[in-house]
Amino acid sequence: MAKLFECALNFSEGRRPEAIDAIVAAARGVGVRVLDVAANADHNRTVLSFVGPADAVDEAVGAVTGEALRLIDMNRHQGAHPRMGAVDVVPLVPLGEATMDDAVALARRIGARLAGEFALPIFLYEAAATRPERRNLADVRRGEFEGLAARLATEEWRPDCGPVRPHPTGGATAVGARRFLVAYNVNLGTDDLEVAKRIAHAVRARDGGLAAVKALGVALSERRQVQVSMNVVDPFATPLYRAFELVRLEAQRYGVPVVGSEIVGLVPLAVLAEVARYYLRLEGFADGQVLESRLWGPEP
Repeated sequence: MAKLFECALNFSEGRRPEAIDAIVAAARGVGVRVLDVAANADHNRTVLSFVGPADAVDEAVGAVTGEALRLIDMNRHQGAHPRMGAVDVVPLVPLGEATMDDAVALARRIGARLAGEFALPIFLYEAAATRPERRNLADVRRGEFEGLAARLATEEWRPDCGPVRPHPTGGATAVGARRFLVAYNVNLGTDDLEVAKRIAHAVRARDGGLAAVKALGVALSERRQVQVSMNVVDPFATPLYRAFELVRLEAQRYGVPVVGSEIVGLVPLAVLAEVARYYLRLEGFADGQVLESRLWGPEP
C-alpha cells in the first residue's frame, strides 16, 4: 500500500452552510479524497477529513487555508470550542506504508508553506513538536484567539515559523502529526456548565481520570444543554464505552441524565466493535465476524 495521510483539518466555521461548502470545495480536485465533513453550530467549527499522498495533502491544505482566510474573520468568531485560528488545527495521521516520521516531515513542510504563503504564525504540536511543552494541543491553544497577540510577543511562545503577530483575521494555526484519535462528545440533560466542567475534570487523564482522554465542558446554547467534549487519543487503550460510562456515573452525582452522545468525524470499525462486545456481552466475538472486515480482508 502506498504512503497515505489522513488530514482531519479543523476550521472555525460551523454555522454558514455556504461558507462551509466553499471551504470544503477547495479540497476537492487536488488529488485527495474527501472522507467526511462534520459541522457543529454550537462549537462553530467544522472537521474536514480527507486522505491522499503527501503532495496532494499539502496542496489541499493550502487550498483550504486560502479559502478559509477569505471567508472567516476571527475577530467576529464566537463558539463553544477553544480556537485560535480560522484554520485552527491541521493534524496528519500516517496510513498505509507511511510512518510517523513521514507525517512529521509533512507537518513541518505544510507549516512552512502556510507561514510563507499566508503569513500565518504556525505552532507544531504532538509528534511534530520542536519543544516538549508544545506537544499538547491544549497548551498550544491556551488563551485562544483573543490572547494570541500577547502570547506571540513572549520569547517562550514565538511560533515555530511565520510572523510573531497574529494574522489580522486568521489568527494562528497548529500543525501536527499524531495517531488516529476519536472525537467523542456526551450530552447532558442540564444547562449548568459547571457540572460539565466538573465531569470533564474527573474524566481527563491530566487530572487523574482515564488514560489517553482529553476533556472539557462546553455549553450547547441552542439546545439548552451542556456537553462533555472529549478527544480519546488512543481509543484502544481507553475504549469509548469506558469514557461513556465514567461520564454517566459522574453525572449521576449531580442528578443529571445523559441524553445522547456523538462521534465527530470518522472512527475505526474496530473501535465500534469493542463497544458492541461490551454492551452486548458478546462471547468469543472476533473482528473477522464483521462483514466489512471479511469483504476486504484475506480469505479464511
